[in-house]
Amino acid sequence: MGDVVNLRAARKLRKRAESSAQADANRAKFGRTKAERLGDSTESARREKLLDEARLTSDDA
Repeated sequence: MGDVVNLRAARKLRKRAESSAQADANRAKFGRTKAERLGDSTESARREKLLDEARLTSDDA
């Protein structure tokens, strides 16, 4: 015969796990300093400029 499971405790455990996963996602999305965000935007702008300068064909033609 199987083990007895308290459904209320299992439900609370599942909710805590979901809550923890949501918190991890929020930390990854919003948990960066202003300097990190500025550095990333500067780096992406630099990369985009470098690619645009290396373009062989012109879009105007």
